[in-house]
Amino acid sequence: MTVLAIETSCDETAVAILRGRDDDSGHELLASEVASQVAAHEKYGGIVPEIASRNHLIYAPRLLDRAASAAKIGLTDIDAFAATSGPGLASSLMIGASIAKGLAIGFGKPYLAINHLEGHLLSPFFGGEDGGEQIRPNVSLIVSGGHTMLVLVRGLADYQLIGHTVDDAAGEAFDKVAKMLGLGYPGGPEIEKRARDGDPNRFDLPRSILNSENFSFSGLKTAVRYLLPKIGGEERRLTQTPYNLDERVSSDLCASFQQAIIDVLMAKTIAAARKCHVDLVTVSGGVSCNQELRRQLSEACSRKGFEFKSAEPWLCTDNAAMIAFAALLRLQAGCESQVTEEIDPNLKVA
Repeated sequence: MTVLAIETSCDETAVAILRGRDDDSGHELLASEVASQVAAHEKYGGIVPEIASRNHLIYAPRLLDRAASAAKIGLTDIDAFAATSGPGLASSLMIGASIAKGLAIGFGKPYLAINHLEGHLLSPFFGGEDGGEQIRPNVSLIVSGGHTMLVLVRGLADYQLIGHTVDDAAGEAFDKVAKMLGLGYPGGPEIEKRARDGDPNRFDLPRSILNSENFSFSGLKTAVRYLLPKIGGEERRLTQTPYNLDERVSSDLCASFQQAIIDVLMAKTIAAARKCHVDLVTVSGGVSCNQELRRQLSEACSRKGFEFKSAEPWLCTDNAAMIAFAALLRLQAGCESQVTEEIDPNLKVA
């Protein structure tokens, strides 16, 4: 089976073509095309939905042509079409879903509406040359700009939500603190870069609700806001310009902030794995590209006796390959969606 998937849940337009092996032992990625919109949104310090949807309309047809050309395949040879149906920006989701539905109807092929979060959950099992491996029970940490959650994965389409963010997701906190510091967008990579040379123990920042399975990063963000006037001087308070911090202070603050988030993510993930009696921990989502998070979580899992598996960095940011993977697994299990199925900006994974 060959699946073409479209991802337009937020500000990245992506198309991928994935072919399953005849014996269902794995898959081969024939094409994966992504058009980034970071430059278009950077000057606004965040995503503007109208700009995102307008660019999806421009990029999607081009990426379809590029993906088909790269895969050396015609659209008539596609066995099923898939698209992200949620969660995400309604105006963005509608574009990808509409294109995939139109292709499915036009070519008389199945359509699959895929949950973006399921794409993340399954992405650590996406294979390279060996075609991947069977989905095994695990506790999965999804950590991105819009979501921070822990999910018990028993198998395909068998998920149980353990905990989720009650306010700012980790990626959102990174972006907001980066904006306070006058750093670029997106904030996560900028803070990670500064943190490499910083002292994570210099500033005592809160680790919120450690006794809960849910996450809260709003208090951490607020603590940084209250700390900045004490270390950034009076000038910024009067001019409302970004704090002109000494380079050392800036690096130490970034390292301390990053470590506070990592400590919370590690503690809750390990606790959830113990409670659920699994031997595998996985991590995915854009923030999981953070190398310090990967290193510390991997080491913590090793110390506590858990296997650790992370999605490849290119699969962690928004992409259509993970959507195609989820669609292929569902198709092989005999599932498909109705073309009348609506998008759901607030779609839950469990």
